[in-house]
Amino acid sequence: MQKTVLIFFIILISLSPKAADFDMNPTMQRAYSEIIKTNLNVGRTILEDDKTNNGVKVYLKSYADLIQLLINEEKDFYSQFIDNQTSRIFYLEKLDRKSPYNRFLQAEIHIHTAFVKLKFGYEIKGSWEIIKAYKLLEANAKEFPDFLPNQKSLGLLHILIGSTPENYQWVATLLGLKGNIKQGLSELQNVIQKDQMYSDEAQLTDYLIHAFILKFTPKKLADFQAFIQQHSDNQLFTFCGVTTLMKEGKSEVALTIMENRKLDKNQLPFPFLEYLKAEIYLQKGQYQTASKLFQSFLTKYKGFNFLKDTYYKLFLCYWLNNEEVKGIEYLEKIKSVGANIVESDKVASKFSENYLNKKTLKSNAQKVLMKARLAFDGGFYDKALEFLISYSENSFDQMSDRAEFNYRKGRVFQKLNNSPNAIIYFDRAIVLSENQNWSFGASSALQLGYIYQLKNEKAKAKSYFEKAISYKKHDYKNSIDNKAKAALNEMGF
Repeated sequence: MQKTVLIFFIILISLSPKAADFDMNPTMQRAYSEIIKTNLNVGRTILEDDKTNNGVKVYLKSYADLIQLLINEEKDFYSQFIDNQTSRIFYLEKLDRKSPYNRFLQAEIHIHTAFVKLKFGYEIKGSWEIIKAYKLLEANAKEFPDFLPNQKSLGLLHILIGSTPENYQWVATLLGLKGNIKQGLSELQNVIQKDQMYSDEAQLTDYLIHAFILKFTPKKLADFQAFIQQHSDNQLFTFCGVTTLMKEGKSEVALTIMENRKLDKNQLPFPFLEYLKAEIYLQKGQYQTASKLFQSFLTKYKGFNFLKDTYYKLFLCYWLNNEEVKGIEYLEKIKSVGANIVESDKVASKFSENYLNKKTLKSNAQKVLMKARLAFDGGFYDKALEFLISYSENSFDQMSDRAEFNYRKGRVFQKLNNSPNAIIYFDRAIVLSENQNWSFGASSALQLGYIYQLKNEKAKAKSYFEKAISYKKHDYKNSIDNKAKAALNEMGF
């Protein structure tokens, strides 16, 4: 999910050419305005009716194709898109080379191509397109240092390069990729403050960088929520806002935004928003409503990502509603549908295989752990506690379930600002997870590090962050290790 969101917000980078070959005239502005709101047919018609030889048209056509492919994942259109991109680059190379928009537009075309390739599972090919874009943008920056559109695109890449995990930094260095987070944020701020036309896009990028790479403060999150509500007629902005708010445990707010968004008959259908709505109802424990929405999503969605995950979520709807036989029908379909590109589909595949092969036996007592996890993920903390309150670790037969119970209860108390109880349950999860490959011990240690960091007890925080890193094997090792190392660095260790 997080990868999908990053792909969507990275594409929201446009331009404002002034030279004859690159003229963002009122016609191009109207086309751009329609395309960015996913009114693709309207935008394309405007472009087709314009008879000028304008490099902006080439870019906007690419932009429209990109949005269509990212939303619909049409395999038949993919090959045509790749061929078109090659022709578009060739066309742009023949235009005014003295204009900063020449390299910039070429870079944007490469970025579009990159994210379509990444979306379709071609990670290496997509990465090379990013490198091509970076080289063009850096060359442009040297020749035209005050060119604002360049800073919008290059600033984002500088942040992504600067946030590369330490053990992969040598790859960036080898490829000649340079940049850091501070530099990139400064470049984005230049656009936000100095370019009225593109400040919204740069601002959205800044918000999402904080949400997925840096830290989201309560004020920043509140500002972001207001920003999304101000753009309720923009499906891409709505998508970015909803997924981010769900990630931050604000699913009820996300649901309100989806229900109150402005609909336009010209918008490209965006069935994935229905999937997100279904997920929120699953978190709320309204399983029949969630099931209907997931099934509706399947009838409308023509893509290949998140299909396995959707069937897994349908299984949960029935299993948690004590209709396991019906749920298994959906679980059995996972092997034969969709792709294994996004993380959630990989998780669904693994769960299905283990469950159907009886490697993972789910008892009624274990349902409470899933219910609590889902409620917690949605930010329904009181409901999560309600699920757990009448259980103890002795309610579970398997030691891993006992560790998970303590971790889940610790997280709920942590979110309810009851750190004394959170500490008790996290410490117990660590004891139960010793010498095991489960993630609950490492996750508990990470959260204890955060608790003591807030208390300004640096020595204790340091010991728990180091404890989190010490776990050798578990599903979330890279993520937890990176977060713990970042916290240690922030504290000066």
